[in-house]
Amino acid sequence: MQQDHQIPVLVGVGQVRNNRDRTVDGAREPAELMLEALRLAAEDAGSPRLLTEADSIDAVNVVSWNYADLPGLLAGRLGAQPTHRFYSPVGGQWPARLLDEAAARVASGETSIALIVGGEAMASTAVLHKAGVDPIAERGWSAAPGGPAAFDPELLGSAETQAAGLIFPTRVYPLFENRLRFELGQTPEQAMTWSAQLYADFSRVAAENPVAWNPVQRSASELATIGPDNRMVCEPYPLSMNAMPHVDQAAAVIVTSLATAREHGVPEDQIVYVWGGAGAEQSAEFLHRDGFGSSPAMASALDRTLERAGVSSDQLDIVDVYSCFPVVPKLASLQLKLPADAVPSVTGGHSSFGGPMNTYTLFSVVAVAQRLRGDAGLALVHGNGGYISYQHAVLLSSAPHAEGYVGRPEPVGIASDEAPVVIPTADGEVTIETATVEYGRDNQPALGLLVGRTADGRRMAGQTAPGDTASVRTLSSQQNREVVGRTVRLDVDGPYVRITPALQQHEK
Repeated sequence: MQQDHQIPVLVGVGQVRNNRDRTVDGAREPAELMLEALRLAAEDAGSPRLLTEADSIDAVNVVSWNYADLPGLLAGRLGAQPTHRFYSPVGGQWPARLLDEAAARVASGETSIALIVGGEAMASTAVLHKAGVDPIAERGWSAAPGGPAAFDPELLGSAETQAAGLIFPTRVYPLFENRLRFELGQTPEQAMTWSAQLYADFSRVAAENPVAWNPVQRSASELATIGPDNRMVCEPYPLSMNAMPHVDQAAAVIVTSLATAREHGVPEDQIVYVWGGAGAEQSAEFLHRDGFGSSPAMASALDRTLERAGVSSDQLDIVDVYSCFPVVPKLASLQLKLPADAVPSVTGGHSSFGGPMNTYTLFSVVAVAQRLRGDAGLALVHGNGGYISYQHAVLLSSAPHAEGYVGRPEPVGIASDEAPVVIPTADGEVTIETATVEYGRDNQPALGLLVGRTADGRRMAGQTAPGDTASVRTLSSQQNREVVGRTVRLDVDGPYVRITPALQQHEK
């Protein structure tokens, strides 16, 4: 058993929701929201000194505003002088990984008091832009360098994925969903029923979360019904099953050693023990992975997190997994072998609670810590980044682990064992590996996206041309129609492909 000064614990949590009414006067920049969350976390711990004495500050990547040195800015405003300062790259796995890394530094004696914080103000930046208000000149927002975060074109993916139109999460995650459904032997209707019930359960949780962006309980039927207020985005996901990034939310947690927590007078019933976790990464080039129906990186991160702690999934009292799109909590639930009626969130999910870009999982840590304080138990928090590319999980408990900290935060790389050869799209027949159809704001199908395999196993991907309704119809799974596994013919038409059923499969 490690000594008290080597046992990492969560002692304070704070979270903020701002400008729900989307007004100019209510707009605040992300750093201000994060500072408020940090002060709430210190208040929660009962010791404001934790902020000024912090020797570590980690900040989650912010999308809604540009900062030259966000951890330094926060430290200066808090009056702290941390020796460790880190600003994460893009990725929803980072909050869980930062918590795990902070706990590892506490266990090694490198860190005594660690602050982890993140936040977004996408709602306010949109309001100010629409009103023609300069956030720097007229609202005093940070100007070093300031402005919306610069967009990195590489985040769109490789030349292959861009040429195929597979460049947004709204287009890519449905590819995983549709393949998973096919491999599970589900019809589109059965998969939609599962997704709708899952997100209805999330909305019930969000309705009780004081900082949820959409705290309204919704029924599975309502979420599955396509209409003006719930248009289809990309099959099979309507708007209600997409992450909601246009929010103003911030969260913060404080991690210390058990000895430091007691020195600061943190009540014993406030302390949550960080057992540790594990992470795994796959290639961001998803066209070069083995398939779309599973996530070896997720499996590795979840399995190794449990194995290192010597526990099994049926010993978990709380599970909170990432939920940007339904396929992610589905994959996690399957990997953890959760009961069919399990609700893998105490936060509320990205569409109901809100999806503050890379920071969502930090809110999960807050929600889990609050639950563990009220009831003894063991919890797993999971974060996902990229296109199911980057995974991290961490265990929290109301009691210490017999061996203290047992995590290993450095992610392992997961190689594709049978990575397919990806070739430029060419004329010929392919079997659809997975596909989706994107809809316009008029709720009409507008674009088809396909990944297929040639007879010799090579992979091709392509998108339909604007106005090619016949090709789009061939790929559509509406009316409970199976398209995955069908053979179609591709004909190259400039940068696009025309898609028709193979001769033996022409429909009447």
